[in-house]
Amino acid sequence: MKKQVTILAALLIIMAFSSNLDMVAEAQLGPGDCYDSCSTGCVQRDSRKIARCDSKCSIRCGPDAKKARKTGA
Repeated sequence: MKKQVTILAALLIIMAFSSNLDMVAEAQLGPGDCYDSCSTGCVQRDSRKIARCDSKCSIRCGPDAKKARKTGA
C-alpha cells in the first residue's frame, strides 16, 4: 500500500511539472501571438472602432513595446 501511494505521489509531481512547463512555453511565444490575442478582443460592430483597437494592438505588441518593457520606459 505504501509503495502505491509513493508511486501515485511521484506521478502527481511529474504531472504538475509538465503542466507548468507548458505554461512557460506559452508565455514565451512570439509577438504574433500577442497581436493575435489582443486583436481577438477587438470585436466591435463599428469598423472605425475595430481599426482603432487594431492600431492599439500593433503599438502594444510591436517590436518597440518589447524594448520598452526591457528598459522600463
